[in-house]
Amino acid sequence: MQANATPLRHRFSLVALVSVTLVATGCSSMSERERGTAQGAGAGAVAGAVIGSITGGSAGRGAVIGGAVGAVAGNLWSKRMEEKRAALERASEGTGVQVARTDDNRLKLNVPSDVSFDTGRADIKPQMRPVLDEVSRNLDPNVRLTIVGHTDSTGSDAINDPLSRERAMAVRDYLSSLGVAASRVTVAGRGSHEPVANNDTDSGRAANRRVEIFLSEQG
Repeated sequence: MQANATPLRHRFSLVALVSVTLVATGCSSMSERERGTAQGAGAGAVAGAVIGSITGGSAGRGAVIGGAVGAVAGNLWSKRMEEKRAALERASEGTGVQVARTDDNRLKLNVPSDVSFDTGRADIKPQMRPVLDEVSRNLDPNVRLTIVGHTDSTGSDAINDPLSRERAMAVRDYLSSLGVAASRVTVAGRGSHEPVANNDTDSGRAANRRVEIFLSEQG
């Protein structure tokens, strides 16, 4: 029993090492689709190896099967979301809007104050509309949106908390006018409670006055 356990551990360690290496190497040069495929393959390979070992099968064979399944799943997700990400980057070019993929596989748009809202207001600026137009365009039916409004620390929570929510609701209402069902959208206002910069400077306060839009796929 002990003699068989050692080679099995070695095979599993090798599978895990290869899987981690696959995910880690080349990530900076990969496209979102390629990165999603690699991450899916790595996670699937490890899971397949574990299942194969537990059930008495081959860890290596389980890793191959798991890696293939994981690669397909990662690729399918990334293909849809990468296309939307690329379209949003084009629509927001030169505006200061940041488009990124989060660690939990969502697309995040960070919309700064000079694009989104004037100080103390919840009226969408004209510069923001082309970005929101692209958010709504050809939106996959499985995609859900979360919109989060933020303010700087100027003023009290009694002012900032509802203002941040009103900004998120204004974005939701604009998207609804473009055909995005309100039932697909969750809104939240965080006031000044989640700063990304120091509120002691003008530039820091400007960075904290923002709206974040998250797009996520539902199964």
